[in-house]
Amino acid sequence: MKAVLISTYELGRQPFGLASPAAWLRGEGIEVTCCDLSQVKLDEKAVREADLVAIYVPMHTATRIAVGLLKKLKELDVQAHVCAYGLYAPLNADLLKNLGVDTILGGEFEEGLLSVVRNLRGGEKGTGVHTQTQPLISLQRLKFLVPDRTGLPVLDRYAGLIMPDGTRRTVGYTEATRGCKHLCRHCPIVPVYNGQFRVVQRDVVLEDIRRQVAQGAQHVTFGDPDFFNGIKHAVDLVRSLHQEFPNLTYDVTIKVEHLLKHAEHLASLRETGCAFVISAVEAVDDNILEIFDKGHTRADFIRVVALCRETGLALVPTFVAFTPWITLEGYEDLLETLAELDLVDHVPSIQLAIRLLIPAGSRLLELRDVREITGPFDETALSYRWKHPDPRVDALQCRIEALVQKAQAAGADRRFIFHQVWKLVQDVLDHQAKLLPDMVGCAQRATIPYLNEPWYC
Repeated sequence: MKAVLISTYELGRQPFGLASPAAWLRGEGIEVTCCDLSQVKLDEKAVREADLVAIYVPMHTATRIAVGLLKKLKELDVQAHVCAYGLYAPLNADLLKNLGVDTILGGEFEEGLLSVVRNLRGGEKGTGVHTQTQPLISLQRLKFLVPDRTGLPVLDRYAGLIMPDGTRRTVGYTEATRGCKHLCRHCPIVPVYNGQFRVVQRDVVLEDIRRQVAQGAQHVTFGDPDFFNGIKHAVDLVRSLHQEFPNLTYDVTIKVEHLLKHAEHLASLRETGCAFVISAVEAVDDNILEIFDKGHTRADFIRVVALCRETGLALVPTFVAFTPWITLEGYEDLLETLAELDLVDHVPSIQLAIRLLIPAGSRLLELRDVREITGPFDETALSYRWKHPDPRVDALQCRIEALVQKAQAAGADRRFIFHQVWKLVQDVLDHQAKLLPDMVGCAQRATIPYLNEPWYC
């Protein structure tokens, strides 16, 4: 029996979402072809010969690309059983079914895929033949297998870590936990995991990293939605990792709330090689933070900035800069705050242009104010459309997005782009231009390690 696992886009990473199920299927004796479309063309011959074609959709961008791929599979007259799996699969189940997907798997998908191939062995094959018996969303606690990365492009083909001296480090990727125990209203994880998270066994994570180090990895990104969801698991893991690979660096994502709650463990991150900590701050306006149910305030964010500096950790905040509740003055305040906190060089420029996405199942739709400003679900955009009550805000977002893309294509650095955005905001506000706070003392981008594919959606 043959299976093709397809990844359309995974933030410039070698896709864990192919390597993990590949181990499960190969363990069952399945011939697996892994196809990462961010690096190679679709293997049409393998697809035509496959019994199962499974497409990984962990995020918004990947799912939009997958929609186009499904249309192409129809043109190829693919007879294989088609499956979509990953975070965005159950969120867009109706659309995917209409495009010819037979099975939808969300949450912990590995065992579901194994169940599909066992059913196929029993004689069920072909679009429209199979009635799904697997749960749409499974939160079963699995005993994970070490991911099998056979057949994937080498790590050097993917995004790298740029160090302060300009050198590039090869980056691996793994996951120590899945899901999240928090219920932030704007987060696409919540409709699937509903406040639960699952631990990947430490020996599995360490062996996955060992194999990637053997393939040249010098840095590892932990893709956990929040690395400190399981604090003991996290700290024990990085201590073991550092003991075995003292020169290996890594990055993690941690909520502001957890950085404060577990402040005593920040030194352990620094001492074990953490290059930077990403934190989804989202906003500096307390009203917006409350709407998002983020669990932190503006003051908490400022405390975390100071705490990370005292500890010697580089903090990389991310934002949803444009929401229905931001004002022009509020956006100006966001920029001023970043400048005052010496964070201009810490924030990827695209973060200054991010506009709120409201996916299917979003907890934001529980709020009457949100329902009143959203239109019907847009299957092309895979989100609910909304317009800002002040048209100038939507227009500003479009101009900033275009500015950032053009400047990045020209090789401009974050500081230059930030100043251009600031000038644009001042022009739109049409008042006496404010000067940015003195940033002479803040760290230049060259002193902050960064991944050279800084997209987070």
